[in-house]
Amino acid sequence: MPVGTAFHERTFALCQSLNYREWSGYYTVSVYEVHHEHEYNAIRNAAALIDITPLYKYLVTGKDATKLVNRVITRDINKVAVGQVIYCCWCDEEGKVVDDGTISRLEQNVYRWTAADPSLRWFRQNGLNMDVQIEDISEKVAALALQGPTSGKLLKSVAEADIANLKYFRVTHGKIAGVPVDISRTGYTGDLGYEIWAPWNDAVKVWDALMDKGKQFDIHAAGMLALDVARVEAGLLLIDVDYISSKKALIPSQ
Repeated sequence: MPVGTAFHERTFALCQSLNYREWSGYYTVSVYEVHHEHEYNAIRNAAALIDITPLYKYLVTGKDATKLVNRVITRDINKVAVGQVIYCCWCDEEGKVVDDGTISRLEQNVYRWTAADPSLRWFRQNGLNMDVQIEDISEKVAALALQGPTSGKLLKSVAEADIANLKYFRVTHGKIAGVPVDISRTGYTGDLGYEIWAPWNDAVKVWDALMDKGKQFDIHAAGMLALDVARVEAGLLLIDVDYISSKKALIPSQ
């Protein structure tokens, strides 16, 4: 049975439609109102706040962290600077795609890795005999996507962080409502947007600060239907819709 994310108390109060879906074991709002029109328009014309906490999140650390990441993904992590984020996919032993997601290089040998499907076992299998630690932080870190043309101005007004100089697919550290957060200029909409990573137990404070200050920027909470439309328009892939993971595909080996 699904459970609520760190923001469930807030999203449930706003969800007039009671239209939910299950995402990685969590209740996720499909649409807050009867139709997703206002939520989609917020993404394209104002600011939308989306709960993306159900993403699987892993922290990779240790002397061989970079070696492990390079072994698994199809890009060269050595070309990625500290403070940079990349989108990538990772493959099985036959070169077939397992999943895709983002990797943030937080320090020289510290990475935060997001995935749509559980990937801990595959990462640990590839890290055997390496000096690397892979921790599943999915239930420790909550995440929000703040997307839309006014999202930057909103963040500048509420975050203690250098938002003005935060480039595309870069990540910085700061505070919102006194809560330490990571803020990456990333998203799943093709519009100006940011993703905010916060400690689970204090995450509601971040939501409240963004929604309160966001009133002057016409902020709306947005669900998965509006996000689906935006990501299709942006040409962004979704696992189990645009491609099937090799772990689930009907191939001779399984």
